[in-house]
Amino acid sequence: MEKGTRNNTMLKVDDIHLSFGGIKAIDGVSLEARQGEILAIIGPNGAGKTALLNSICGFYRPQAGDIFFDGRRINDVPTYKRAKMGIARVFQNIELFTGLSSLENIMAGRHVRLKPHIFSSLIYFGWEHGKDLKHRKRCEDIVDILEMEAIRDKVVGTLPYGLRKRVELGRALALEPRLLLLDEPLAGMNMEEKEDMARYILDVSEEWNEDISILLIEHNMDVVMDISDRIVVLDFGHVIAEGTPQEIRTNPRVIKAYLGEE
Repeated sequence: MEKGTRNNTMLKVDDIHLSFGGIKAIDGVSLEARQGEILAIIGPNGAGKTALLNSICGFYRPQAGDIFFDGRRINDVPTYKRAKMGIARVFQNIELFTGLSSLENIMAGRHVRLKPHIFSSLIYFGWEHGKDLKHRKRCEDIVDILEMEAIRDKVVGTLPYGLRKRVELGRALALEPRLLLLDEPLAGMNMEEKEDMARYILDVSEEWNEDISILLIEHNMDVVMDISDRIVVLDFGHVIAEGTPQEIRTNPRVIKAYLGEE
């Protein structure tokens, strides 16, 4: 089956409502992210995009509605357990360990996959050593995918902004997510860095195929239209359109609310 036509649902958001005082951030949003696809969420500032990602991660708790991940309702699942289930996120603002190297930051993303046994950890050989090599191999693979060989041992605090964003993506991938949430991953980058990041997102989607679904918030419409399988458009906390890039590009309601008319 071709990419973007899969029917297996990885994430289902069912009529969620989220308010802060008298302000409705999300007002009855429903959507599905299918297995192996890149689903973009677009809309004007204040449309509820980041609030939606915060609800999926568990940072916010919607007052109504349900969120399902891989068929399981996760409304009451703590944030750290959602990470263990395979939900990873890249934030718009970089939050790295600036005193560690790129590789060490990526290895830090393996923390939910590390299950050390107290006795085997006291004597570091055999099975425990083999596990450590396996985790390190996974991180080295991510370094290769994101073309970070030249900066793998460099301290993150010395790297330019675009490379730090790449390291943060690598750290999220180290969790081995089944659902990857990207909150404006191209923000603040120059044109060359944006092109590289878009290519890496596509490479990850193709490399892991049906093992990962990507939910992308991004304001760069050229990138959204180029790499997304489907697009959901939010406006004032509501879904106003959903479809393929071509369908969204020609949707009169979307043009009026977000893309703009000539």
